[in-house]
Amino acid sequence: MISTKTIVGDFKEFIIDKDDPLNLESFEGFINAHKNLVIERYEPLLNMYQGKHSILFGEPKPLNKPDNKVVMNFAKYIVDTLNGYFLGIPIKINHENEDYINKLTDVADYNNIDDEQYELAKDMSIFGVGYEMLYLDEEAVENILHVSPLETFVIRDNSIRKKIRYGVHYYKDQDGNLKGTFSDDEKIYYFEEGKDGLYVIDEYPHYFGFCPMIEYRENEECQSAFESVYTLINQIDKVISEKANDVDYFADAYLKVIGVELNEEQVRFLKDNRIWNLYKTTNEADGTVPDVNFLQKPDADQTQENLLDRLEEKIYQLSMVPNLSDENFGTSSGIALSYKLQGLDNLCKSKERKFTAGLNTRYKLLCNLPNWGDKEAYKGITYQFTRNAPKNVLEEAQVVNSLNGLVSKETGLAYLSIVDNVKEEIEKMKEEDEFDTDIEHDHGDDWSMEDVNDEQGILEKARVPKSSEIQE
Repeated sequence: MISTKTIVGDFKEFIIDKDDPLNLESFEGFINAHKNLVIERYEPLLNMYQGKHSILFGEPKPLNKPDNKVVMNFAKYIVDTLNGYFLGIPIKINHENEDYINKLTDVADYNNIDDEQYELAKDMSIFGVGYEMLYLDEEAVENILHVSPLETFVIRDNSIRKKIRYGVHYYKDQDGNLKGTFSDDEKIYYFEEGKDGLYVIDEYPHYFGFCPMIEYRENEECQSAFESVYTLINQIDKVISEKANDVDYFADAYLKVIGVELNEEQVRFLKDNRIWNLYKTTNEADGTVPDVNFLQKPDADQTQENLLDRLEEKIYQLSMVPNLSDENFGTSSGIALSYKLQGLDNLCKSKERKFTAGLNTRYKLLCNLPNWGDKEAYKGITYQFTRNAPKNVLEEAQVVNSLNGLVSKETGLAYLSIVDNVKEEIEKMKEEDEFDTDIEHDHGDDWSMEDVNDEQGILEKARVPKSSEIQE
């Protein structure tokens, strides 16, 4: 059943005393509490993103009245634009140790990590929180999988740091039976629902060192990217639907006939042919002059347009996601463009910090595996986030050129969007300088590419023979 609430429920944490073990009775209570959270919070947010807005399920209008139900899916626009800007260019992961770079690359390729991370980031923006589960498959290969908040949650302890004690994932099978897993610091437990409640059917060690379920938060409050404009989106749906209703009303205009008595045949003729010819005569009884015209309905178009513009403006302003279809957006200079994207940049910087914390936990878990060797290796991992923003390379080059002699080459190259890796670019420049120096050393100050080619015998081979040589 789709919720038609205009306000979504609050995010709830699930807490257990740090010294208490988890028994199946309390575990079942946590699952039931999470189901309520899904109904009150997650489903309304997901429906909003998917375009299943409240207006579609409102009370119908009275009979014979236009009843348009138009959805303006700003929620999807906000989420997709934000995450396209945030992870449209995949995260680059580096490590000082070449062996670990190979391990990280293998894990990333196997798990299609760029797509996994994008879907995870999208969950964060829709629900305010996203979850990632790590496990070893039958071949002991590391698996990284984002799992939906609709069927996943974590149980924390009541310490200051609120450490994750258990990670829970549950679902219903084809027969409607509840099944799932939960993990602690040592094992993963498989459970299912029986006649007398939940019971554990199997358990295995997972070797990750601590709970292999990671919680990623969009922000500390776990607020959705469009939650601040939730009511505005519902309102703009209502306004534009009423505007569509008004258009239907005007399209079905009523004909007003004064001073003429029409029979049914005449009315039918008028409807069919839409033509009426009257002689301008005056009714002697009351002095009424025959008059035929269409009734004019009140025009609220300007009022509606003003309200739509105001609502749309506030949605962009409060969500901090710019209107990319703005005609002035594409013609903005670099500075003006940066100002337009500043709000979005601030959102992404906050999200980047939360995402980085989750990535650190992910690779800490992986480094705890016996075949990874060094448990502290995750500390040497660095992440490079690149905003998927429009670039003006010419303007960037002009800025870098003007900074020549004022900043280091490394700082200047870092400003150029076409340079992915500054250190690699500097090494290439050094190699080119060494190549040029070698040529100059071999040929003196007055050298040219002609000399180089001649050294290789190219010019000699291409020399046109003299006429005397031909005669010989």
